[in-house]
Amino acid sequence: MFRSLSLYNFRVWFIGALISNIGGWMQSTAQDWVVLTELTDHDATAMGVTMALQFGPPLVLVGITGWLADRFDRRKLLMFTQSALMLLAIAVGILLLTHVMTLPLMWLFALGFGITNAFDAPARQAFVSDVVAKENTSNAVALNAASFNTARLIGPAIGGVMIVLVGTGWMFLANAATFLAMLIALWMMRTDELVPRVRAPGAARLADGFRYVARRPDLIVTFVMVFLIGAFGMNFPIFASTMALEFGRDADGYGLLSSVLAIGSLAGALLSARRDRARLRVAIYAAGGFGAVSLVSSLMPEYVLYAATLVFVGFCTVTMLTTANGYVQTSTDPALRGRVLALYMAVIMGATPIGAPIAGWVATTFGPRAAIQVGAVAGLLACAIGMTWMIASGRMRRHESRRFLLTVDETRPLTIVAPEEFSDEVAATTPIRAIADDAPRAAKAS
Repeated sequence: MFRSLSLYNFRVWFIGALISNIGGWMQSTAQDWVVLTELTDHDATAMGVTMALQFGPPLVLVGITGWLADRFDRRKLLMFTQSALMLLAIAVGILLLTHVMTLPLMWLFALGFGITNAFDAPARQAFVSDVVAKENTSNAVALNAASFNTARLIGPAIGGVMIVLVGTGWMFLANAATFLAMLIALWMMRTDELVPRVRAPGAARLADGFRYVARRPDLIVTFVMVFLIGAFGMNFPIFASTMALEFGRDADGYGLLSSVLAIGSLAGALLSARRDRARLRVAIYAAGGFGAVSLVSSLMPEYVLYAATLVFVGFCTVTMLTTANGYVQTSTDPALRGRVLALYMAVIMGATPIGAPIAGWVATTFGPRAAIQVGAVAGLLACAIGMTWMIASGRMRRHESRRFLLTVDETRPLTIVAPEEFSDEVAATTPIRAIADDAPRAAKAS
């Protein structure tokens, strides 16, 4: 489960990311609460607009951000983006403490965070493959998610309590301080131990990433599932904050809900780290589980019962996303990994500008339970799409000896089409055996 932590560079990265993510979740909790209770009168729609501005830039800038992640030194690029995010957090904290902050200003800073994160996210995701060798990539991705969700377990709870005690402005300044941990970790890394970068033999074109994904039906299905859940199901700040208000709770109650959600998220990430490789069918099943448990959570009559269901919501969400992320990383040509991951991050983060305003409007107009139910339907639809593809591709079939039992053939090869400039390294990173591997065995058996 923790094999990637035996590497010095990954240990340094893991610790720095954990500290920085804790501060990030404290800031996220403060930002949501500021918009919902200080800058508006419990207006979930304004909160949805804030999320849209913050998560919209990855979708708009997807071409150039992925190209930069493949073209330049990712470690140096991350140093720049992390420094910019730190300065933005300091500015927001000062404006809140001096009572100068307004809703339009907060929207402007949300856009600034979004633009910076658009460049940071694909570089950060692809950098994991630079830190560990290909056989540990899936494990490292899952442990990265574990770090993120451990911070999600700690950050909102601390943030919720600290908001009540000292106010929201200090949460932004605290997050600014935690960015130093990531910058120090990047500086301490042994650059000679990083995995050599694989570069395309010709010019790195922006369109190669789009062309590559367009010829991979398995990636298209993965992206569609991630989009549906990201757009309509993962609006947890809207769901948790409005449900906390419905149950008569304050900021600490909202922070506790986010931390409870992280308990299941952390469990999902750690179980994903135990698997030898990322399997797409696990992501499909997890999407269906997300839809089912989200529907159950929307019917809970008490705060404690609603919080209990969030454990399972978090588990299914992170299992689905971590598996999808690991599958994309380990089955993509290394020379195009940055551009493909930029598309993946654009889908998951860019879905928010579409779904968050809708979720906020539904929560304001029909109540938070209706908004959660919309997300539940999206999860069930994502599962249905994945299952349909699995059946159509021939991977799911009836058991040979049992009439009513279905089996999934994990050895059945996918149709993977290379881009125009395709590197041989993809053969070593694709975890699915080619037809030629099984042909000699079949001949011997016959």
